[in-house]
Amino acid sequence: MKLGNTDIMIPALALGTWAMGGGDSWGASDDELSIKTIHRSLELGVTFIDTAPAYGNGLSEELLGKALQGKRSSCILATKCGLVWGADDEGSVHRSRDGVVVRRNLSSQSLKKQVEESLVRLKTDYIDLLLTHWQSEPPFFTPIEETVATLESLQKEGKIRSYGACNVEMDQLKEYQKYGNPVLIQERYSMLTRSKADLASYCAEQAITFQAYSPLERGLLTGKVKGEVTGSAKTSISWFQEGKKERVQAMLLSLEGMAEKYHATLGNLVIAWTKQAYPTMNVLCGARKPEQIEENAKALSLVLTQKDWNIIDSLARALI
Repeated sequence: MKLGNTDIMIPALALGTWAMGGGDSWGASDDELSIKTIHRSLELGVTFIDTAPAYGNGLSEELLGKALQGKRSSCILATKCGLVWGADDEGSVHRSRDGVVVRRNLSSQSLKKQVEESLVRLKTDYIDLLLTHWQSEPPFFTPIEETVATLESLQKEGKIRSYGACNVEMDQLKEYQKYGNPVLIQERYSMLTRSKADLASYCAEQAITFQAYSPLERGLLTGKVKGEVTGSAKTSISWFQEGKKERVQAMLLSLEGMAEKYHATLGNLVIAWTKQAYPTMNVLCGARKPEQIEENAKALSLVLTQKDWNIIDSLARALI
């Protein structure tokens, strides 16, 4: 599929590297396994890889930079900007974790500095797609016009090939469009989380790639989550709560026959369902073990009939 209205081609499935950063969000991670996962992803054709400076306070970018040595040209590399955590960094407080205060800052001066730091960690001289991670807010607000002007400047310099935004409202996206050319919007979206459905429809109309993050509800929709979960990334999700989790698992159980019919796993069904939800949909799935990306990649070739897509849709809607 095309990345927005650019000439950059991307697979419909992307590899997310948030969990590779470990820390409070995901718990301990194995760096060597993470690098092997990135290499396996490229081998399987999942060449669109997403990271961010804030994942593990730079660790995910560093791991990706190390993994891509000698392989950079085979990867469409997306990273982000807008979250800073240095002791002297300014910005609106986003959250505290891993012993640091993470702040939002999309000012022109900070954004340029952040990109230079990302290029060093990623061991590259260009970024294929740069996304604003979270939008700025008072008391350290930066107008979108200023942010887009900086992104346009970085594009002209060749530091980035394209840009987009994460976690935006409709009016914010339209403002990005007013001043520039956002080619991808990344939002939390799954069959159980559809608050950004209107945005997904709008992106389809505008030929903007809509990328769903947490489409598997951080592992829950694979049907493999057993017992207690660790890490704030999972415990913060309402679907992991007792009562809700059991209802989701019951729904997944009812889909096992369909999964068998397609010679697929439950996770494959969920990824395929998400992929087919909107014309410009791209599905971002995290992995930090080779076998995880191997399983997810199988969904690239899986196409559900409209009837089966509707059955899954109805079962999921009954839970929302």
